[in-house]
Amino acid sequence: MPRTAVETINPSASVELDNLPQLTQAANQLAVMHEERQATVRAVAAQLGYQLPADCTDPDLIQRDIAANMRRSVEACLEVGRGLRVLKEACEHGGFIVRLEALGLDRHVAARFIQAATKFSNVPSTAHLTKAIGNQTKLFEMLVLDDEQIEELELTGQTGELKLDDIATMSVKELRGALRELRENTEAQARLLADKNTKIDELAAKLTTRKTHVKTPPPDVEGEAIRKEASVFAFEAESVVRGKLRAAFQALTEHTEKHGMPHDDFMAGLLGQMELAVRQLRSEFGVKDAPDGEEMPEWMREETPQTVVDEDQLDLLAEAGLTEA
Repeated sequence: MPRTAVETINPSASVELDNLPQLTQAANQLAVMHEERQATVRAVAAQLGYQLPADCTDPDLIQRDIAANMRRSVEACLEVGRGLRVLKEACEHGGFIVRLEALGLDRHVAARFIQAATKFSNVPSTAHLTKAIGNQTKLFEMLVLDDEQIEELELTGQTGELKLDDIATMSVKELRGALRELRENTEAQARLLADKNTKIDELAAKLTTRKTHVKTPPPDVEGEAIRKEASVFAFEAESVVRGKLRAAFQALTEHTEKHGMPHDDFMAGLLGQMELAVRQLRSEFGVKDAPDGEEMPEWMREETPQTVVDEDQLDLLAEAGLTEA
């Protein structure tokens, strides 16, 4: 009697089938993380103006590109800094230090390369600036400048007392001294501006405090002061009418009597202008034709001769023949 074949089950295959959903999920997560890292690497490269080798985000290719650019020209140094910044984004945690060691770069030197690339990437064009700087040592010395000063150097050829043409001929020691002097002058100007702003703030605070402590006069006192000021203006207008205008009318009348040339319409026009101005004031402020029961209020009769009339007004009255000079 033939033997019946017995189906055997591989335990390891069963375990793999059981873990298939977890393995698939992990693979999907790795794929998503890889895509996100690629997107980040490309974004940083675009921000710094770094041309990815073969348009690829592979860290090995970026590392070889950095090695090819590790020479002494300033533009090459900036390209090294750009590449290092992108390489840092392309590496997994801890991988960047390993690749720096492979390149023979100290981490602090690498940080200065990255700082230079980041700072000079903010300037639209660095052709003139990088040519004037000339070498890596000067480039690192220039890192003490802020973004505005670097941009000003490239656009205008000068920032403060430091000129682009002078940078090209300076030694590293001379450049370091010029940069130190520029930084000291900038700090001094900043302190001076801060002191001025502080003084302005203090003055504004004093004025605010003074306004706060000024007492508002009582309504009757304030009203009296306004009436006195208004009476001065009214008295000046009346003095002109009774003095200078009256004298002018007298001269016109004498001219008519002497030469037979009438000036009635002209004088009527002048008076009409003044009457119109008075009517407009009455209409605008709703002023009555005269105070109730009397032509002049008591406060005007009492205060005008004593407190309102000054020497100029007395001269006007004298000229009009209304009082003694």
